[in-house]
Amino acid sequence: MVDNYNRVIDYIRISITDRCNLRCIYCMPKEGMEFIPHENILTYEEIIRLCKCFAALGMSKVKLTGGEPLVRKNLPYLVKEIKSISGIQNVTLTTNGILLSDQIEDLAKAGIDAVNISLDTLDPDEFEQLTRFRKLDQVLEGIKETLKYNIAVKINCVPLREDYNNNNILSMVSLAKNQKLHVRFIEVMPIGLGKDLKGVTEEDIKEIIEKEYGTLTPYKASLGNGPCHYYSLEGFQGKIGFISAVTHQFCDSCNRVRLTSEGYLKNCLQYANGIDIKSLMRQGINDEALSEVIREAISHKPKEHHFKAIINKEKEVNHLSHIQEDGEQITAEELESRRMSQIGG
Repeated sequence: MVDNYNRVIDYIRISITDRCNLRCIYCMPKEGMEFIPHENILTYEEIIRLCKCFAALGMSKVKLTGGEPLVRKNLPYLVKEIKSISGIQNVTLTTNGILLSDQIEDLAKAGIDAVNISLDTLDPDEFEQLTRFRKLDQVLEGIKETLKYNIAVKINCVPLREDYNNNNILSMVSLAKNQKLHVRFIEVMPIGLGKDLKGVTEEDIKEIIEKEYGTLTPYKASLGNGPCHYYSLEGFQGKIGFISAVTHQFCDSCNRVRLTSEGYLKNCLQYANGIDIKSLMRQGINDEALSEVIREAISHKPKEHHFKAIINKEKEVNHLSHIQEDGEQITAEELESRRMSQIGG
């Protein structure tokens, strides 16, 4: 599956729900969330059918996300069914870890290949401030239980300027010292509530780490499906990674598309445009026609995002029509306005 910019698209991120048992400040408001009615989200059977189409088109990697995917019942069944599809090589999960200790055994039996756990701090008070719930112990227990299985574990941390301190960065890094897991620092993106927050730069984080632990040595081997670049630290079992989509833009090598829980195929996180696959399926489209629709949609994946224009406030969003994409103007209406939980993390 190759788009119009000769990028191989082999990775699909599928949101199975917009619901979550936390309210992280960069993702959801404390109150007032309106969730999608269950009948309006993709059924497991629809997701499995789509994964067969994706696999036939050359996609081999599937990430299950939310909201929080573990709040949806019978997730191990979905994992097992996707893993059984010819051409699917890798099925992974992104979770906040709250329910992980109770479900990881069944997920492991179903064949899950890797688990990414979102965790921004090891301080219980800061955790409560960031997530609005006091459930850090459940997350740590989930990590502990998952490490008992032959499953790759990665910790996703989104450091924010409001909570920026060296000790927090170093405590997160320390998780990779004596445990077989990788810690990744993810740059906050100007999507949804993230537009009002400021993150910590990759360069600042590296400086903090190296003052404490020594030189970060680039690690060249692949450790996953996405764009993260990793470093080794002497004496550490795990690696330290960075995903800096804004300041270290990697659009030229982007290999993924997203499917929302409502069945909307998105080619780029920043853009609102895409295609309503769920409606086509429920109207009776056959697999051959459905695959062709997917192929055509993905072929028009945008060349790149324009997050910097928003973060730097060089232009207001309502005046972004000057940005050119192969000669075409990008208007404010074309930019994504939904929250991350509604898109799929």
